[in-house]
Amino acid sequence: MARDEDQAADEVQRRQSRMDRLFDEMIPTVRWLTVRQQRMWQPPTDVYETGDAIVVKVEIAGACEKDLTISLDNRSLVVSGRRHDPDRKLSYQQLEIPYGHFRTEVFLPYAVERDEIGAAYEAGFLKITLPKAKSHRVHVTAKAAPTDETS
Repeated sequence: MARDEDQAADEVQRRQSRMDRLFDEMIPTVRWLTVRQQRMWQPPTDVYETGDAIVVKVEIAGACEKDLTISLDNRSLVVSGRRHDPDRKLSYQQLEIPYGHFRTEVFLPYAVERDEIGAAYEAGFLKITLPKAKSHRVHVTAKAAPTDETS
């Protein structure tokens, strides 16, 4: 009985070793296919609010201004484009910088003044300033409460 268990354990070990070798041989192919199949990526995006505007800041270093598209549909802002890889590479040792088509979408919490939207691309950041619609701007002035001077 111990002999049968030893034989079974040896067979499992051989199959495991064969699977490990097969997987190791496939890894470069799997990585290459994953890189090639990547269709679109999403750049890091910050959205914040000032007193008068919503600001969307997208990190897309290396993209060209002519490759950027900004669109606004109702309260959904879409930034899309493409970042080209300027270098031809024979093989990748490490690939962390995404290239190709990108897209990010931001739902705006307020209506904005469409005619006053501004965008600037500087130092790898696209900064879009969307002024809040006048009906959503609230300015509150604090008034001092009357003091009781009779005490």
